[in-house]
Amino acid sequence: MSTLQRISLLLLIVGGINWGLIGLFQFDLVAAIFGGGEQSGAFARVIYAIVGVSGLICLSLLFKPSEELADRREPKAER
Repeated sequence: MSTLQRISLLLLIVGGINWGLIGLFQFDLVAAIFGGGEQSGAFARVIYAIVGVSGLICLSLLFKPSEELADRREPKAER
């Protein structure tokens, strides 16, 4: 996995936790931190856009063959 994909995956995890907080407790952590508690805050909207772009980047991981991912983790034994 490339560095860009790892960063994107991390942002998606943060976004997923934020959506969980919204769904369970009606609390938007990103808006509370960056936008003063409103989803319309300018900086909060930038964060949402970055998380959205991260989702698009991580689409490539979804369609990558699992064998290719395993090959990168475990070096093949030399013969």
